[in-house]
Amino acid sequence: MYQSYYGLTEMPFHITPDPKFLYLSQPHQEALQHLRYGVRERKGFILLVGEVGCGKTTLCRQFLTELDPAHYDTALILNPRLTETQMLKAILTELGETHLARSKNDLVAQMNTVLLARIAAGREIVLIIDEAQNLSFEVFEQVRLLSNLETDKQKLLQIVLLGQPELKEKLAAEEMRQLRQRVLVHYELVPLTRDQTDHYIHHRLALAGSSGRPRFTPWALRHIHRSSRGIPRIINNLCDKSLLAAFCRDSDEVNYWDARRASREVAQLTE
Repeated sequence: MYQSYYGLTEMPFHITPDPKFLYLSQPHQEALQHLRYGVRERKGFILLVGEVGCGKTTLCRQFLTELDPAHYDTALILNPRLTETQMLKAILTELGETHLARSKNDLVAQMNTVLLARIAAGREIVLIIDEAQNLSFEVFEQVRLLSNLETDKQKLLQIVLLGQPELKEKLAAEEMRQLRQRVLVHYELVPLTRDQTDHYIHHRLALAGSSGRPRFTPWALRHIHRSSRGIPRIINNLCDKSLLAAFCRDSDEVNYWDARRASREVAQLTE
């Protein structure tokens, strides 16, 4: 509704993880550098933790676009609520394998054969598991065992675990110590500061084609940061509702009352 009114080429505050709208705050830049370093240096296990909506999945998609498809094969697991056998099949399917073994042992053997063949052909393999806090202990253990696959010179598989803070709690358990000791690259993504929130909002508006319309007042920006706690997904939701409120007033200015109305609507939805 408000897109054409404000002369925007697209909606600026979608909550889908679109790398085009990626805002690289300092923490996001550091997180991306950790991902690059871990994979480039073949560190085996890489851990990226952050609150819900902090931008982990968007960063992951950006990272995937940077990996040269002529050199890297990637497997992205978005739904980790799988059994051990299902996880092995999902990884092989993501790697483009079509004829899969049936038993767990045969799948592990097939995985080893596939990875060795690709490494011999000069390729690198990266496995990314999103929402990893939802993995069961048995699947965690299976993933750890996959990290044992190696040649004399390198691991066959680089494994990136993305998850919410609960993932750290799971890894802190005594039975997870073997996996925990293998995590050589770890970064925790923090929410945006007040200044970063302001830049984030203006960044997304500019990418959506804004030429100065609409304008968020300083008090609106302040309220959005406080209500969102600096979490990008919540910022998007609040900004979208604030813009709709300003549009309903036929105003080019998003004010404090628009932002306050938006935060109340979001609060009602989460009660």
